[in-house]
Amino acid sequence: MKTGWIFPFIILGGALQTCGAAMNGQLNKHIVNPWLASAISFALITIFFVGAFMIMPHPLPTNADVASLPWWAVIGGLVGAVQVYAGLTLVNRVGAGPFMALTVTSALIMSLLVEQFGWFRMVPHAITPLRALGAVLLISGVTLIAKF
Repeated sequence: MKTGWIFPFIILGGALQTCGAAMNGQLNKHIVNPWLASAISFALITIFFVGAFMIMPHPLPTNADVASLPWWAVIGGLVGAVQVYAGLTLVNRVGAGPFMALTVTSALIMSLLVEQFGWFRMVPHAITPLRALGAVLLISGVTLIAKF
């Protein structure tokens, strides 16, 4: 299988995440109740993925796949909901630039820790001086974006 589409798709996802945060901010502004706005946002996501599954129902997990599933794997969506709720309620207060800069920087710093310690069954990847410098530069960039 060719993998040339992987990085462009990831870049598209990152770009759309900014649009999604701004869209969710407007959803919250007009729906008023952030819990209802979140429910609407996730209902549409659920409908989309149930529809995609109905069109492409295979492969299905085996009993061994389900039995080896770590308990924490199923709450990834709930953890992601924190970001959606933050976007709904905070992007209009701080602006899309600072919001996404903080989001991306905190995600990258956490990814360094997740890989450093092999959390969530990730292959360990040490925090090298250059990776640490990258984190410092990200924090500097966030500061500049948020301040100016």
